[in-house]
Amino acid sequence: MGNPKGFIEVIRKEGGNRAVNERVDDYGEVEQVLNEQDRQLQASRCMDCGIPFCHWACPVGSKIPEWQDALYKGDYELASAILHSTNSFPEFTGRVCPAPCEKSCVLAIHEEAVTIRENEAATVERAFELGLIKPRIPVNRTGKKVAVIGSGPAGLSAADLLNQAGHWVTVFEKDDAVGGLLRYGIPDFKLNKKVIDRRAKLFEDEGIVFKTNVTVGETLKGSELLSEFDAIVIAIGAMKPRDLPVEGRDLKGVYFAMEYLTQQNKVNRGVSFNGERIDTGGKNVLVIGGGDTGSDCVGTSNRQKAKTVSQIEILPKPPVKRNPGNPWPYWPNTLKTSSSHEEGCNRMWSISTRRFVGKDGVLTGVEVVDVNWKNVDGKWVMEEKPETVRILETEFAFLSMGFVHPIHEGLVKELGLELDQRGNVRIDGNSMTSKPGVFAAGDAANGASLVVTAIDKGRSAAEHVINYLKNK
Repeated sequence: MGNPKGFIEVIRKEGGNRAVNERVDDYGEVEQVLNEQDRQLQASRCMDCGIPFCHWACPVGSKIPEWQDALYKGDYELASAILHSTNSFPEFTGRVCPAPCEKSCVLAIHEEAVTIRENEAATVERAFELGLIKPRIPVNRTGKKVAVIGSGPAGLSAADLLNQAGHWVTVFEKDDAVGGLLRYGIPDFKLNKKVIDRRAKLFEDEGIVFKTNVTVGETLKGSELLSEFDAIVIAIGAMKPRDLPVEGRDLKGVYFAMEYLTQQNKVNRGVSFNGERIDTGGKNVLVIGGGDTGSDCVGTSNRQKAKTVSQIEILPKPPVKRNPGNPWPYWPNTLKTSSSHEEGCNRMWSISTRRFVGKDGVLTGVEVVDVNWKNVDGKWVMEEKPETVRILETEFAFLSMGFVHPIHEGLVKELGLELDQRGNVRIDGNSMTSKPGVFAAGDAANGASLVVTAIDKGRSAAEHVINYLKNK
């Protein structure tokens, strides 16, 4: 710990966001950055706690006190090396991670946590600027070949470790560019796609082969990969969205959130997309679901100049502060306001969607009702308030209620992989599926979760594949 009194002498200072009236006119990253001196001062606030709860809460086990100290001392090479020891691409998590580490920081008890996430992004960017992050080309090759299906955070992190172990790795991606949901799910205003391109180029220089526009299970059979590769890692994500099967669901104007977000990212990238253009300009928008993906729909609608943007959530409004039953250092179940919400959004809670209303096949409104939540014998039960039934006028409704499991059609069914009770690919303690030599990682096996969790699961699966190939 470079400055034992840093957490006393230096107040928490965030980089903040670009002005609303500026950022809603483009898809550039919203977050700003601190200057180098301020960033080092923020790193000095880390107390190097005897029990680092930040490390405990981080899915990839980032050695946070160690790299904070290196950052404070200006040793970017060491700070970057420590970050990369547990995370294949901290520049991603430094931008899009909800930072469970900060929620469990000891200073978070007084709501003054170290700016860990911002420090992470700044450290890696500075390391790139200084030329400290270079291709690490394996000296020895094992001759073993591994196929990774899916180039999201789980697939890329698995590919990284497998390649560094000396195996020949080929990553198959169904879209025209690598990144998975990092590429076409997360809006550009949260993650500039040049950041993905930079890391992908680094991986290519290290020997990883990327094959895009290949849908394994359709354009390329999984059985072909089984005969060509020594092991396969399935990292296709949990892309089956939760639907809302109510009256009027088939009306024009009702879309899954990912249909909307993916299309806009493709428009930004200048590539073709399937279907009619979803343009909310001058229209009323209703986002159904209060999570991060819903927030991304809000931000995208604001940039498309929607007339109004509203967001409804079936659960009650969270408290502003932690409840007694939700103590530090656990994840705080509190109200979260994103940069997209700051740009303009009417948020409503405890509202259930009853049906979609339309005219001539086109959406004109959504019938909703307020609900009460009651605890009955330890279970939360929803109760409608009939007198509150009403129609919210809207031309676009985006379903953002999460994902249920990976797509079963195609690869999963072709290989006959067993599924768990939730519809995810079943794996054993070694990340192996019901088919020998075929492993699964990330959301495909564990259900939809955070980017940082997918990274951890991808790295864990890679370690199991490495051991499998050694024994084989």
